[in-house]
Amino acid sequence: MVLDIGARSPDFTLIDQTGSQVTLADFNEPVVLIFYPADWSPVCSDELSVFSAAHRLFQDRGARLLGVSVDGMWCHQAFHAQRNLSFPLLADFEPKGAVARSFGVYRESDGITERAIFVIDATKHVAWREVFPIGENPGADGALREVEALS
Repeated sequence: MVLDIGARSPDFTLIDQTGSQVTLADFNEPVVLIFYPADWSPVCSDELSVFSAAHRLFQDRGARLLGVSVDGMWCHQAFHAQRNLSFPLLADFEPKGAVARSFGVYRESDGITERAIFVIDATKHVAWREVFPIGENPGADGALREVEALS
């Protein structure tokens, strides 16, 4: 079951594409979690490029962007560099999908995450969330509107 709006966000620590640990509790600002199925897929590439292009808009409103998939650090490193992304990609790799499961967006049958976006407010509660069809690029507008509402 997908985490409800108003629910306390699970805390987590994951490795980003540089090998650095990223812990949700360390952020004092809103965080946009972008769960996506896989590096290198056409729709995921487009979605993350849209968020990268909009990164400054989120940053200007005091929010952080974090991409999350079950791909490993090395895959994220190559993908991040090739796509020239402006925000970290987190490896929900081992145990596979543990963070996605805690948010209710792990696709057990496929071994990947759903395409989902969560806006976590500064108090670590889910302010907004949406799960999208796996083949659809949701864009950044919904998450940006919610971040603006939190400002």
